[in-house]
Amino acid sequence: MRLSQLALIVSFSVFAQAALAEQTPAPVITSVVNAEVRAMNAQLDQLEQRLAESERLRGELSAQLEGSQAEQENAQLIRLRQDNQRLKLQLKAAQAQQPQRFLGEQQQWFAVGGAVAIFGFILGMLARGKRQSRREWSN
Repeated sequence: MRLSQLALIVSFSVFAQAALAEQTPAPVITSVVNAEVRAMNAQLDQLEQRLAESERLRGELSAQLEGSQAEQENAQLIRLRQDNQRLKLQLKAAQAQQPQRFLGEQQQWFAVGGAVAIFGFILGMLARGKRQSRREWSN
């Protein structure tokens, strides 16, 4: 016999035995499936309860976290306000200890400009010397 014919005979015999084999009755299969479905439903209910509990715990923890953050922010705000007040008092004390200036800033610049003008005039007079210049403007 050829190899292909032998393979064909073996495959038909396997399929024939499978077709003739005793099948399990339908009520047994449905009872097994129903038991598995009930077990899956029970597991689903249990998981849903755990999920609800986890969500409740998450909500409580987030509320506690927000509360503690608000307390920390309030404490930091109070500390900053106290530091601000302390620094304002130090600034006022330092300003009170400084002596009053004789001239303001604008007055000081005006005096410097006047001094430069006078110094330039004197320097020009000294640079001219004793030379007599002709007066071209007078007629």
